[in-house]
Order: sequence, then structure tokens, then C-alpha cells
Amino acid sequence: MKLLFRKLKAFFDSIESQIAFYPTVIAILGSVFAFIMIYLETLGASKYFRDNIPLLVLDNEETARAMLGVFIGGLISLMVFSFSMVMVLLNQASNNFSPRILPGLISNRKHQLVLGFYLATLLYCIFILVSIEPTADKDKIPGFSVLVSIILTVFCLAAFIYFIHSISQSIQINNILEHIYESSKNRLQSLVKDQRKHENNFPDTSNWHQYNSNRSGYFQNIAIDALIDISIDKETKFKILVAKGNFILDGVPLFSSEKELEDEVVEEILGAFLFAKGELIKNNYILAFKQITEITVKAMSPGINDPGTALNAIDYLTELFALRMKKEDLSIYYREDEQYIYQVSISFEELIYNVMASIRLYCKHDIIIVQKLLVMFKYLQYQPCADDSYKDVILNEVKVLAEESRKNLSNDRDLQTLEHYLEDFEVKD
Repeated sequence: MKLLFRKLKAFFDSIESQIAFYPTVIAILGSVFAFIMIYLETLGASKYFRDNIPLLVLDNEETARAMLGVFIGGLISLMVFSFSMVMVLLNQASNNFSPRILPGLISNRKHQLVLGFYLATLLYCIFILVSIEPTADKDKIPGFSVLVSIILTVFCLAAFIYFIHSISQSIQINNILEHIYESSKNRLQSLVKDQRKHENNFPDTSNWHQYNSNRSGYFQNIAIDALIDISIDKETKFKILVAKGNFILDGVPLFSSEKELEDEVVEEILGAFLFAKGELIKNNYILAFKQITEITVKAMSPGINDPGTALNAIDYLTELFALRMKKEDLSIYYREDEQYIYQVSISFEELIYNVMASIRLYCKHDIIIVQKLLVMFKYLQYQPCADDSYKDVILNEVKVLAEESRKNLSNDRDLQTLEHYLEDFEVKD
């Protein structure tokens, strides 16, 4: 049951990030609401309001048809314009920042809800228009349903104004970086909160039995509770051989077991691994570092040349690295103080190296960016960390950055500034 729940959750997370998910759901609800209104009309809803509040109910068939036709045409135009703006937003963000940020923009729930409300209102108006039959009896004209369509259209106009405001804010780099940062921050804080101080008493795994993946995709998550249940039942322990977020190929070693397992058990364990065709920050905080790094590199590329954006991105990297330093590299899963699963994870050293390797390539010649990076390292040196070796990793990155910068800075004033900032790290030429 736990495994099924995790798979359903993973499936929901994957479709929720699609731009058509919420609009489709809301459009279906709009259609259902239209049929409910048509049913209420057969019960005399319009007649009741016409007898009690006649000012609110239309009693002319042609007027009702004309109004609904105008609403339908206007909403179609509104939708076309709104979807066009979304496509322009995605294209501009991809060209100026990074294609990796597109899933985050597409999954913006506020925009999906607005587009869904457009669709729901449009379908409602279409069904109500079709339900109007030629008649001379005023009681059979769905005046109340037309009144509801007027109200919904007014709300669509208000939603359109909000949509214009929201989409203009979404394309701003500060808001994009803030969204990436907040998503990764929440994930990291959750991991730091759940980690336990412990000694690594996990047995040697060099001679364990290895089992391969039976599919390809991004290793998104794993049903830990289900895997621990299998571990206890089979009296064995497991080691996950790949880190979350990595793309796994079919046939690549995926996990190892202390004891040899039957084929049925292996299939059950493989079912506990959750794969996806894309990456989500809320499941893998490493993706946030990748995205912010790519934004920094793109900003410093000759085609964009936007050092201001690079400086902002480094500020967010600084905060994320400070949070990451509170997390141990070791990932061991427990139940009642017994260690059952060892999870291979990306170490702090590997993470900061991958980030800095990309940034150094485009920023080593810019003293302003180099200065900002050294300020980041100085800040990180004074942050609490889960492992004292993290400070040595930071110092090594400072040395590499200093070496590369000295080779690429030709101005004496820039070199003096570099040496001034390096004094805090005792890095000699």
C-alpha cells in the first residue's frame, strides 16, 4: 500500500507540472456546472427568479443568444492572447536564462488556474447557448443561467488583469531565482531536519550482490518505508548505488543486497524506485544548484553579457550552499535505531566543484564576479557545518579560483583587489 501511494504521488507530481493539467480539470468542472445549471432550469430556476427578482433575469431569447455569442467570441480571443503570452514568456526565459527553468514556469499554478477558468467559462457559455430552444414561453428561457455567464465573464476580465500582472512579474530574473531558491530551501531544510547524528556502522558492501535497473529515466525518489519492510522481511540490507537526480540507463547497477535475492523480490524492490522523464526541485535540491549555475553562466556569456544577473544568482547560491553545509554527505535510513539502507549521494565537495567549474570558465576574467565569489567563500567559512572537512573543500576551491584569476586578470589594479580579498584565506601566489 505504501509503495502504491508513493507511485501515485510520483505520477501526480509529474502530471501536475504540465501546463494543461489544472486547465483540463477546471474545464471539466465548468462543463459539469453547465449541465447542473441546465438541470436547474428544468426545475424552474429562471421562473423563480423572474417572479421574485425580475431585474436579474433576461426574458428575451434573442438577447440571451446574442450575449452568449459575444461572451464566447471574447473569451476565445482572451484565451488566444493569454496562451500567446505564455509562449513568449517561455521562449524569452529559455533564450535569456536557461531552458532548465521552463518546467518551473510551466507549472506556475496561478497561471494554470487562470487559463482553466477561461476554459471553464467558455465551455459553460457554449453549453448554455446550445440549450436555448426557440420558444415564445418566457419561463423556458434560461435567464438565470445567462446571468451566471455574465458574472463568470466579469470574473474572467478580472482574472485577465491579474494574469497580465503575474506574467510580467514571472519573467523577472529576481522572481525566477527566488522561486528556485525557495523550492530548494524547503527541500534542504526538510532533509536537515530529518537527518540523524550517527556513526557509520554500515557493513562493508564490496562483496554484496548487485542488481541492475530494468528501465531508464531520472532517478526521482524511492519508497524508503517499503524498501525497509522488504529489508526486515528478508533479513538483509541494501545499498543504493546511484544518487537521486541522476539519469539511469537500463541495465546499469542500481542497488546491491547483503544477501542474494529471488527474482520476485528483485522485481518488488525495483518497483520501489520512482523514475521520471524530468527533474523536480522539490524532489532533488541539486537541480536548483544546476539551474542557478546555468543562469550565472548564461548571464556571463558573450551573447548575453549581464553581470548584474550573475551577481544576483551568486547571492542565492551562497544561501543554498550555507544550507547544504548543515547536511551530512552520508545518507543512511533507519528504523528503530537499526541501519537498513545506505544511499549514495552527491557530496558537498562534488557539488561545489561542479558549480564552480562552470562558473570559473566564464567569470575568471571578471574581477567583480571573482570578488563576489570570494565573498561567498568567506561567508561559508563561518557557517555551521555537519562535517569539518567542508571548510577544507571551500579553501581548495578558493585556491583554484585564485590560480585561474591570476592567469586571466592582466590589470594591476584588478590583481591588487584579488590579492586583498585572498588575504582572508592565506592563499599565496
